Amino acid sequence: MYGGVAGASGRPLPLCQFRSQVAVLKTFALLQTLTENANPFPWLRHLNTLTIDMRLQITVALLLTATTVTNSQPESFKSGHAPEYSVAAAESADSAQPYLAQLKSELSELRDAALADDYAYRQVAHLTDNIGPRASGTAQAQAAVQYVADELRKLGLEVRLEEVKIPHWMRGIETAALIEYPGQVEGTSQKIVLTALGGNTPTSPDGITAEIVVVRSFDELKALGREKVAGKIVLFNVPFDKLKAANGMAGEAYGEAVAYRGTGAKAAAELGAVASLVRSVGNADYRLPHTGWSAPAGIPAGAVTSEDADLMGRLAAQGKVRMRLTLTSQTGPEVVSYNVVADLKGSEHPEQVVIVSGHLDSWDLGTGAIDDAAGVAVAMETAELAQRLHLHPKRTIRVIAWMDEENGGRGHDVYAKAHEAELGNYVAAIESDTGAAHPFGFQAKVNPKTLALLKPVQDVLQSFGANVIRLTDRSPGADIEPLAKAGVPALGIMQDARTYFNYHHTAADTLDKIVPQELRENAAAMAVMGYALANLPERLPR
Repeated sequence: MYGGVAGASGRPLPLCQFRSQVAVLKTFALLQTLTENANPFPWLRHLNTLTIDMRLQITVALLLTATTVTNSQPESFKSGHAPEYSVAAAESADSAQPYLAQLKSELSELRDAALADDYAYRQVAHLTDNIGPRASGTAQAQAAVQYVADELRKLGLEVRLEEVKIPHWMRGIETAALIEYPGQVEGTSQKIVLTALGGNTPTSPDGITAEIVVVRSFDELKALGREKVAGKIVLFNVPFDKLKAANGMAGEAYGEAVAYRGTGAKAAAELGAVASLVRSVGNADYRLPHTGWSAPAGIPAGAVTSEDADLMGRLAAQGKVRMRLTLTSQTGPEVVSYNVVADLKGSEHPEQVVIVSGHLDSWDLGTGAIDDAAGVAVAMETAELAQRLHLHPKRTIRVIAWMDEENGGRGHDVYAKAHEAELGNYVAAIESDTGAAHPFGFQAKVNPKTLALLKPVQDVLQSFGANVIRLTDRSPGADIEPLAKAGVPALGIMQDARTYFNYHHTAADTLDKIVPQELRENAAAMAVMGYALANLPERLPR
């Protein structure tokens, strides 16, 4: 097939040759831009005086010369202060510009609507005030499943409940007292404030009485050996690093301390301990115990307040300390629960999926507002905003309210296994599970090439400071971790977590900790990112 354009000889050009020569013209124009700071080609200003055949003959030499010029530029030029040009990229950019302009307009509309709306706050309020704590396997957790499913059906989404067998957490008696310690006044004892951990093996209603041994690391426990640990209650007195948390590294501080909550009981049991206690993994000293998951070890496992951990540490340094401990909380038989999965179907690629999510279960000391009713609510609002604004994602946006994140993670494990065959079609998975404070942007386990594609998102979120995208080599969320391991690009909202661990897993995790405007910002961040991923011209690279 021939085109209708004549070459230098006057003969019609084959269409493929015509396109090649158009590409050469674009190459010349781009090279002119590239080299204008140190222009060795003054005749480029008279490009129109050259025939197409002349241009074809000198293209290779010109490109080689331009490469040399580029490589001789200062390092700052090559490292990103000037864009990298290619003919293909230029043609792609030209065709994408109207599309991206429309996308940015829609993203701005989503952002503005979210920042002026209280949909997410109303959802958090109902989940926390009306339903209350949502520990795995409880009637309240099941009520939350039905509520979220019904609300998403009202939005017109395709909703299904995907079955998960989960543990039934049953909190019981939680008391402790020091009944022998140096300097004790006759006939007195000292109350210790504590809570049972998930995975606790219950004591009898009468409890146990034993001497306390205090350690500050696994190595210290190991050095004591079985002879000094067997028959005793081990206390891991490992402080949460407040300085790290105050300087934006709350996640790192948590990761260091939570290891003792997760596996401390097993380490103690291996040396013959009769119970294990940990210093609460949290940032605030309000004599609040922090609960959480602990690997079942066949012995009672609890968390004491930081104040009481220090008290026992000081007394144990003076002499023998004995405790009476009663922890009857336990995990009952498995029950059936559900992940709530709701699809806003894509208009062009319904088989391609973008997940927005939070976890529906909570611990039972508080009402789970920041952990994680807020995450579920902002995921729900992504769909609500798209529907209310009559926006139509090209790919499917899937809202997931995960079950059992807190007490073993069976919800995400079952989901990943059930959907394993389709994960190749997953564009990305987003999770919010570090509270509801001001979002700075996203942590992202993605191919670095993704960053260029997400520039429209950053532009739109910059207005309220949520435009940071920080690359990480691990999953930015617990529930999307199996998907991230399977290669699905994974993103997590990066909130200001400086005070998150003050309330996390405590009785103080309640609705009043939610700042409505900051929750709106989280909803805006989730909606903008989720909708953008569902509408970008190309999928994120893996």
